[in-house]
Amino acid sequence: MSKIEKSDADWKAQLTPEQYRVTRQHGTERAFTGEYWNHEADGVYVCVCCKAPLFDSLHKFDAHCGWPSFNQPLSKSAPVAESHDNSHGMVRTEVHCEHCGAHLGHVFNDGPPPTGLRYCINSASIDFQERKV
Repeated sequence: MSKIEKSDADWKAQLTPEQYRVTRQHGTERAFTGEYWNHEADGVYVCVCCKAPLFDSLHKFDAHCGWPSFNQPLSKSAPVAESHDNSHGMVRTEVHCEHCGAHLGHVFNDGPPPTGLRYCINSASIDFQERKV
């Protein structure tokens, strides 16, 4: 998948106001309010902006933080990229979709084995595709 570039007006037309605020303006939804924070179905979570596969439900866990949490991306080739985030007086690692630049959330070093990572992802930045049996 190649880089996706759209105008601000195109993103606003495609996304809900909350999806736009989170993915294009680096927003964060309130804890325990997103559609997927306690979602337990089997499948793949994709970028809400470009539909790139990002996370597998097999790697989802309840971090008791109020956001969907995963201990790793779908695969090593999943377009989950990282960058430094010094906003709001904190030093964090932001995760975003490498294909379209959508802000997804942040990754922390307090997750379960085997990775020890917690990808804390906004529900507004992902869609769910049920696994076909």
